[in-house]
Amino acid sequence: MIPLAMALAIGAASPAIAQSNADRAMPAILPLERRAETEDRWLKQRLETLLPTLMRRDKVQMWVLVAGEYNEDPVMATMLPATWLHARRRTILVFFDPGEGKPIEKLALARYPVGDFRPAWSPDEQPDQWAELAKIIAARNPATIALNRSEAFPLADGLSSTHYEAIVRALGPDMSKRLVAHERLALGWLETRIPQEMAAYPTISRISHAIIEEGFSDRVITPGVTTSDDVVWFFRNRINALGLDTWFQPSVAIQRADGGKFSVQEMGHRGDTIIMPGDMLHVDFGITYLGLNTDIQRLAYVLKPGETNAPKGLRDGMAAMNRVRAATIAALKPGRSGNEVLAAARRQVEAEKIDGTIYSHPIGHHGHGAGTWIGAWESQKPAPGRGDYRIDPNTAWSIELNAQANVPEWGGQKVRFMHEENGFLAADGTFRFLDGGQEEFLLIPRQ
Repeated sequence: MIPLAMALAIGAASPAIAQSNADRAMPAILPLERRAETEDRWLKQRLETLLPTLMRRDKVQMWVLVAGEYNEDPVMATMLPATWLHARRRTILVFFDPGEGKPIEKLALARYPVGDFRPAWSPDEQPDQWAELAKIIAARNPATIALNRSEAFPLADGLSSTHYEAIVRALGPDMSKRLVAHERLALGWLETRIPQEMAAYPTISRISHAIIEEGFSDRVITPGVTTSDDVVWFFRNRINALGLDTWFQPSVAIQRADGGKFSVQEMGHRGDTIIMPGDMLHVDFGITYLGLNTDIQRLAYVLKPGETNAPKGLRDGMAAMNRVRAATIAALKPGRSGNEVLAAARRQVEAEKIDGTIYSHPIGHHGHGAGTWIGAWESQKPAPGRGDYRIDPNTAWSIELNAQANVPEWGGQKVRFMHEENGFLAADGTFRFLDGGQEEFLLIPRQ
């Protein structure tokens, strides 16, 4: 059995810059039983430390979550024991804050024990689960009862309409007046990372980078033979072989000096396109491990005979891409809205006369995580609602963007240089990448 401390220590020291052409070793990956133990320990810590902070920050006295089997509230799904792959029957969780200095009450109305939650319903004594919920609420008489309902954020909108109607019927008209749709509490729970999670997140990023570097190498790619789909399925099979999961199908796209136009919808040459010398490759890739996700994009260049590096025009395009990255990171500050970050970053990008697009987002329990939007690939205008949400500290981010530039060596053809890397925004406002950001092309073959 691999000691947890050893496995996590690999990710403790993250380099400032990823060395693109020095492939890293694959970090240790925990067996399933150790993963479950780790996730449950993190959940216990989150419930004991993070939950009270959030409830008291938002002045919520009671929080009620309801989920049906296979139709889980996204928030509740992160609160279930690691061995519970889904909610069972109808599962109701109740959090009650009796006041400062006292621990948050954690109650479960379910047919089966739910981790560290105190069982609060006996079906034999009271067959009506909703009546028991109403009794628990009446006994505690909370001033407010937060529910996961939100128009702007799907991750905070996990309460189904039938469950909401059942709660209203059970509580009656007077107590139902205390029900409050409270998206910030749900988002705060999902977006905030505790120190134990952040100790491991660099390792999760490093695993992602190691897989990408393997796929974008001559161990996998033979120019003139390998197709972009071959590489996509290498990634899927490699993830599976390592006992990991992914939250989206990887994509591999090719841009080449053929005068073709590149669009986000087409993502360049794909499918059965054969990879050739002189191609610029792009991958969009992510894994799920220990309940956390990565979302990473990398660029590679397939060397022509006699070449030792990508053409200068491509390297200049990557440099422009990274100036868009620098502008985005400089604007990313706690307390700002996503729209404010977008506006500040765009001012800098436009001042540098770069043709760039910014569409960064939170990451964590979900790949496209809880929190504000910072632009969208289809629109660089402020996003009402989702873009107005304020950025909180101790949150993880996917810095996603692109720059477009004309490449002289390709006859002045416009090429899109896409970037995505994951990092952490600390309480003091500093940002760091989990495992470095791309500064150079991955070269095939390595030099």
